Amino acid sequence: MSAEVDVVGRASGLDEAEVQQRVLRGEVNDVPKVPSRTTWQIVRANVFTPFNALLGGLLVVILLVGPFQDALFGVVLVANAGIGIVQELRAKRTLDRLAVLTAPRIKVVRAGTVQEVPVSGVVLDDVLELGPGDQVVVDGVVIASRGLEVDESLISGESDPLLKERGDQVLSGSFVAAGSGRYRASRVGSAAYAATLAQEARRFTLVNSELRNGINRIVILVTWALIPTAALLFSSQLRGDSGLHDALRGSVAGTVAMVPEGLVLLTSVAFAAAVVRLGRRRVLVQELPSVEGLARVDVLCIDKTGTLTEGRLEVERIEGLTSKDEEAVNALGALAAGDPNPNSTLRAIAARCPPPTWTLAASVPFSSVRKWSAASFDQEGTWVLGAPELLVDGSDGSAEALWARTQAEAAAGRRVLLLQRSEERVDGERLPEAREPVALVLLRDLVRADAAGTLRYFADQGVAVKVISGDHPATVGSVAHQVGVLGANEAVDARDLPEGEELAGVLDRRAVFGRVTPQQKRSMVHALQSRGHTVAMTGDGVNDVLALKDSDIGIAMGSGSEATRAVAQLVLLDGRFASLPSVVGEGRRVLANIERTANLFLTKTVYAMLLALAVGVLSFAFPFLPRQLTLISALTIGIPGLFLALGPNPQRARPGFVTRVLWFAVPAGIMAAAATLAAYILVKNELGSSLAEARTTATIVLGWIGLLILTEIARPLTWRRILLILSMGAAFLAAFLLPAARHFFALDPPPPIVWLAAVGIGAMFVSVLRLFLPDRRPMPSESVGTGSADGAFSSPSAKHDEDA
Repeated sequence: MSAEVDVVGRASGLDEAEVQQRVLRGEVNDVPKVPSRTTWQIVRANVFTPFNALLGGLLVVILLVGPFQDALFGVVLVANAGIGIVQELRAKRTLDRLAVLTAPRIKVVRAGTVQEVPVSGVVLDDVLELGPGDQVVVDGVVIASRGLEVDESLISGESDPLLKERGDQVLSGSFVAAGSGRYRASRVGSAAYAATLAQEARRFTLVNSELRNGINRIVILVTWALIPTAALLFSSQLRGDSGLHDALRGSVAGTVAMVPEGLVLLTSVAFAAAVVRLGRRRVLVQELPSVEGLARVDVLCIDKTGTLTEGRLEVERIEGLTSKDEEAVNALGALAAGDPNPNSTLRAIAARCPPPTWTLAASVPFSSVRKWSAASFDQEGTWVLGAPELLVDGSDGSAEALWARTQAEAAAGRRVLLLQRSEERVDGERLPEAREPVALVLLRDLVRADAAGTLRYFADQGVAVKVISGDHPATVGSVAHQVGVLGANEAVDARDLPEGEELAGVLDRRAVFGRVTPQQKRSMVHALQSRGHTVAMTGDGVNDVLALKDSDIGIAMGSGSEATRAVAQLVLLDGRFASLPSVVGEGRRVLANIERTANLFLTKTVYAMLLALAVGVLSFAFPFLPRQLTLISALTIGIPGLFLALGPNPQRARPGFVTRVLWFAVPAGIMAAAATLAAYILVKNELGSSLAEARTTATIVLGWIGLLILTEIARPLTWRRILLILSMGAAFLAAFLLPAARHFFALDPPPPIVWLAAVGIGAMFVSVLRLFLPDRRPMPSESVGTGSADGAFSSPSAKHDEDA
């Protein structure tokens, strides 16, 4: 027992033999994988669906009673399932590959050396090293601390970081806010918090998707209407002159047409294609609905550092307040070199000030709570670096000029630090009493070159941008002003912000906020959501985790902390804020294009159901063979629907998906059914044509009307969409002109006068239909920033692809 205690207490960590012993005992941090569908699950989800079961059953019936030509819709069924499987497998491979590239690795101490291992490679009693921004991945006990402060807000709700000393416990799911240290793993795998938190933070979900919910509602409505209609149709065909085989063929034709079999599939294909496209742009989508969600966002909350700026500081100048300018530069270099875990400020100072050969005696690392750091040297005294307003109390009035200067520099976009000197040694975390101001250090953020263009894009699209930062309000306002944020000159100090409903009012009126705490960021997200806003939040630091978690769409920078990447739905792997317009574009592509295809599929469902009901009531032969409806569906719905679902579309997201689709599909379906039925009855009864000629006439009318509906849905017409429509029309005409195709589809062309009548009926249909349909022209805001023939916007960073 004593040997084991000796092993786990060593700061040098385990050796290889001890690691292997724990692996053999199963004492490994076996973290459950992020939920992801397997290949078999993808195949099963695309093949074993209610729609496929229905169409598969109808396919079996046709194969038993009819010629194989009438089973042509089975080819579409197989092809659609195949497309869905291939697209999802491609998306899965892309996501899995990107997830591996961004998987966090942990620093462990083994046999006295620091190594990097994956999270799953941590074993019980491992000694792990922590630095600012690191995630605590297993539970443990601190064995060494250098100002180690841990944010346990995700566990306890306590927003203030907690100082951890030797012997204190740290829990997985917390994050290092400042300082550094080492701890020994006491609970790993499923026994620790990390596994359950990671599972919850990165789960695959399809909740809160209006698109999915709307399609599900449509599917339920169609299913309930389809069953009695199909039964009535089959009964009527049996009562007529048709035999059992013809009755089954007619019933199958009507039933197949009522099923919007491609709508759900095209939705999945569009989502999968969007994920693959974004993966190529170095955007990792961790939850598929986030593609749709960002397109619905109307408020975007962004941090200054890492989003508007490059996340790097540079020292603009050092202004001496005494005659010790050279000593100030040396002191700054020594402070930067003496911190084992320097923050961005100290790294910028280190790049400007070379380290002198001073001997470090004691130090206090920077803390986000203290907002200062200090170090004592053997011969050169003690030096303190921090925020001027915290280092100078100003009770004697001597600091007024310094504060005025600090405010002026901050208003110009600079970060101001005060360097002080003292003869007293550092004593714990207490500031030396007597301190002499020596110099001001002026730093500035490097503003991203593409930030202004990206913000202009969001402003043009009606998305309100809120800049929320922990920096000085004047500094945040200055950077916001440089990139064109409206209201940047009215930056708000978050320390003066109210709570609750009053906070929501301030957020509606103001756009720039400084000195914001992590807890306030989350409160701001909640306040905006309480006003009905859909909120996206970007972030790269530990202080952004709470807000990212609670926002509707969390967007993490790939260069940020592991904590932010763990809770975000989207990760910008290259850290480029300018990638967001592309994500919005993909979301709009999915939403608007699925609405287009839904109009096509639901129009077919409506007219097929009405035709089936009319035939069921009037008891005459169904106007189509299954193969003829397959021809119409393929050329007016299926093939063009696939192109429209994947093509560029910048239309802004709007609520009311189901209402708009039904508003188009119901009148269009009624008119299509009425025109087709009128032509069929006219030719069959009045002109004395054969059943084959009457069915061919119905095929002509419905195909012609289908192309006209496609033209309406494809608006605004671009040269590519016109080419698509003309291609479908040419293919439809070829089915009548080519003898082999005419024989295959059982087409018996009627006299020319009937052709003219069919065209006239279609023209009248479109004229009447336009009286009932809403204006489908794009809103003015939808064309802002367009730069392609297809109306796809051009983002500030790269032109949208037009590969569809």
